[in-house]
Amino acid sequence: MNKFKEFVNHLKAFDVVVVVFYIILSAVHILFRDRIDTWLIWTFVNIIIIVLSFFFAYMESKNNNEFWNAAHYWYIVPVVLITFKELYFMIKPIRIFDHDEMFILIDRWIFGTDPTHLLWKISNPVLTELLQIVYGTFYLLPILLGLFLLRKKRYVAMDFSVFILVYGFYLSYLGYFIWPGIGPRFTLHNFETINQDLPGLFLTNFLREIVNAGESIPAGTLNPAEVVQRDIFPSGHTMMTLIVMFLSVRLKSRSRFFFVPVGTLLIFSTVYLWYHYVIDLIGGSAFMIFALWSGRYIFNWWRRKIGQPEFKYGKY
Repeated sequence: MNKFKEFVNHLKAFDVVVVVFYIILSAVHILFRDRIDTWLIWTFVNIIIIVLSFFFAYMESKNNNEFWNAAHYWYIVPVVLITFKELYFMIKPIRIFDHDEMFILIDRWIFGTDPTHLLWKISNPVLTELLQIVYGTFYLLPILLGLFLLRKKRYVAMDFSVFILVYGFYLSYLGYFIWPGIGPRFTLHNFETINQDLPGLFLTNFLREIVNAGESIPAGTLNPAEVVQRDIFPSGHTMMTLIVMFLSVRLKSRSRFFFVPVGTLLIFSTVYLWYHYVIDLIGGSAFMIFALWSGRYIFNWWRRKIGQPEFKYGKY
């Protein structure tokens, strides 16, 4: 028993989040195995990822060199992406109905009309090109924050940032389960003619195709609204970008001078480019506040449990 406890204590807080979340996902797969055709495959993948979490934690603790330190942090990147794709095979079979009608009604109650239609009136190819490029940097922002922190050898701040980011991503994924939706580019606009209706300059169409492929609707997909990923509420782009912006400011990283303006444009782009309703952004902001508030307690609870001092923003 003591050896098992010692083995578990090698885990960092972000490892614990990964392990717990994949146990939950596996339980959901088993519970709904009659609806999810690929449940056995994904359950096996989840077990592998849980094992890898323990493996990287153990190897870092035993070797304590730059290679294993880096590997322990960066294994999280593909894990988050794999989880996003795993949800694609889970949400639609389990959560049959989308909530877009509710989101549209809330936006209209707040603004009196559809915000994407309002922004379309000020659209122009230069602005569209800029915002589509910025929108495409979403997954790069957390990685860049990590690189900035590691460059300064701020390892405790890095531990906390990775934890909050992973925790935040997984909270947003739970939101997709509860309130699935497909977004205004399908419900309020014509997805098939978006390149003509909201044109860019040189890269916009190409970048849109990359986003579409990532959401399981590559070019030529029949009935894209039926098969696209259900991932609009809360807006993960808003939630995670706000977390990166907040961390860069509270950790007093010089990177804040990059993240704050780029992040602001990215959040604006989510509605301008017809990916999200405004209520998605409000939901993302609320989820961000909850993630930061609850996440700090969880992070410090685990650090106390493994005999490490609590994290404080101004200290690390």
